[in-house]
Order: sequence, then structure tokens, then C-alpha cells
Amino acid sequence: MIRRFLRARDLDVEKASAMFLKYLKWRHSFVPNGSISTSQVPNEIADDKAFCQGHDKIGRPILLVLGRKHFQKKDGLDEFKRFAVYCLEKMCASMPPGEEKFVGIAELKGWGYANSDVRGYINALSILQDYYPERLGKLFILHAPYIFMKVWKIIYPFIDNKTKKKIIFVENNKLKSTLLEDIDESQLPEIYGGKLQLVPIQNS
Repeated sequence: MIRRFLRARDLDVEKASAMFLKYLKWRHSFVPNGSISTSQVPNEIADDKAFCQGHDKIGRPILLVLGRKHFQKKDGLDEFKRFAVYCLEKMCASMPPGEEKFVGIAELKGWGYANSDVRGYINALSILQDYYPERLGKLFILHAPYIFMKVWKIIYPFIDNKTKKKIIFVENNKLKSTLLEDIDESQLPEIYGGKLQLVPIQNS
């Protein structure tokens, strides 16, 4: 675990130590029982928006999120933050021995202003970068509509340089071929021409 924090801070021991201590303090307060249960994220689970989808060619588990199914809920930020941790913990539990990263697929077909939860996105990003450093291997963003790019401009400054290098906006006409470079057809979701049915993350 310490190695990931060191890599996230370019092997600067002092910065990595500060980051790790911040993580321990956060973990103690935000996940006091050691994990997030489905009973703590019922509304997010009900949205049916996150799926655990097999592994890529080097063994990294795949998280698929349907952006059109995420909505900002009144007084729901804390639950969404718990859901982000729930998903990340599921990914970590799905990693085979020796693997430390996961692959994300953000499907934005049908995404609109009703889904533009900027505060929620920034908080989830902060959790990923601050408390799960070097866990993201690659993030494919699919079918990004024009209106999403306006929100992206707000979010982009909050993304650290290491994470920015892992984000790929996939062209619609190269979608399947791009995904197949990293994911075998047997592990690719059916909605992208693969053979794997969608598996809700709570059932994985």
C-alpha cells in the first residue's frame, strides 16, 4: 500500500507520508467498520448505474458506470460519497494477486443536464485521487455529448496530472476497436459487441 502513495507523490517520502496519514484519518472516520454495506447506499444502488464487468487483458477489473442514471439527490452527497467508496472497494476486492489497478468505463450516452452533478463528481474524484492513489489504470469515456464537455471544463482543473494521462475520450466510430485493444471480447460488455452480460456491482 505504501508504494502506491509513494508513486502518487513521485517517491517524495515526506509528501507520501503526509498523504498516507491523511488517508488513515479519513478511513477511520468515513469507513469506521472497515467497509461500506449496501444498506448504507440504498438510493445509489437503486439507480442501477454501476456494474462490475470482468477483467481486461492484463487482469485489471472493469467498472462500468452509466452516467445517464446518476442524479443529484437532495441531501444525498454523503451517500454518493459512500457509494464511490463502495465501488472502489469492490474493484479492489476483484483484483487478482499482484494487480493494483482497475479500468473504468464511463458511458455517457443519454447524459444530460439532469445528470450534471458537478459537486458529486468532484467529491468522487477527490476520493479516488486522495485515498485510492494509483488504483485507476485507465478510464474510457464513451459517447460524451457536447453538454458534458461544458461540465468537463469545470471538473478538469481538479484532476491531477497523473490521472489526466489515464483518461481516454473514445471516438464513436472507433469504440469497439479501441476497447478491444485492452479488453478481450469475452470480457467486453454485450452493449459494446462483446459477450459479457452486465453485472450490477452489488451482485459481483
